[in-house]
Amino acid sequence: MPYDPSLYDRDRGSSDDAYVQLPYSTYAQATHGPDPVPDWVITDHNALDTELGVLKTGKEADVHLVRRALGDVESLLAAKRYRSTDHRLFHRDAGYQEGRRSRRSRDQRAVARGTGYGREVAAGTWAAAEFRALAELWGDGVPVPYPVQLLGTELLLEFVGEDDGTAAPRLAQCRPEPTELADLFDQCVQAMHGLARAGYAHGDLSAYNLLVHRGRLVLIDLPQVVDLVINPQGASYLERDCRNVCTWFAARGLDGPDLDHLFGDLMATAVARW
Repeated sequence: MPYDPSLYDRDRGSSDDAYVQLPYSTYAQATHGPDPVPDWVITDHNALDTELGVLKTGKEADVHLVRRALGDVESLLAAKRYRSTDHRLFHRDAGYQEGRRSRRSRDQRAVARGTGYGREVAAGTWAAAEFRALAELWGDGVPVPYPVQLLGTELLLEFVGEDDGTAAPRLAQCRPEPTELADLFDQCVQAMHGLARAGYAHGDLSAYNLLVHRGRLVLIDLPQVVDLVINPQGASYLERDCRNVCTWFAARGLDGPDLDHLFGDLMATAVARW
């Protein structure tokens, strides 16, 4: 590839003739998040992305902290990168994907056989599913991170945390006082109703994929979001979400979280949209 001065800059740590490629923003190449785009999202293709470290490692994806900057303007992003080859997919992969179909029969066969290409397709499927779900839910006012962009198997999200790069704690890490506990439960129930109004169950909801940022609850990790209409196991996933939530809050001293009542209300919300 010929030298292009717009893509390169001098490497100050080496000789005058040495150049290094700059990590320019990939926003222009990616699928973008929903409108209206928040003011903090930097869309200029001349912005520079800097890796700041790992926020979380997992079986299916790792999450990295990235700073995107243009001059004096900068924002922190969470880069969720799905492993594309030789990685373990969700252990209930088939159940979550009931009702989802690839448009290409070749892709379906490759995923079913677990080939290298199939794993690439599956990773992209999970990333795309999470991006679509986040875009829809964010537009509906559900407390989820804003999905900035999708490029291949990488999903760039709003970073939920402090300006110094400290991530918001998971609900499981918190020890809320009784008043705060009740408020967080109410926020969780409202978020679940937001999902149900969109026709979804989270599918893997627990205190480990709920963040608490300055008293605000935020839902994360939604690649396996389940369609309550198309997926024949949708109601079972929703009931499990309810059980996980009620069990955690009851164990921390909340009086009155009722599994059957919550599940019934959420199903009623979901059915009302049909």
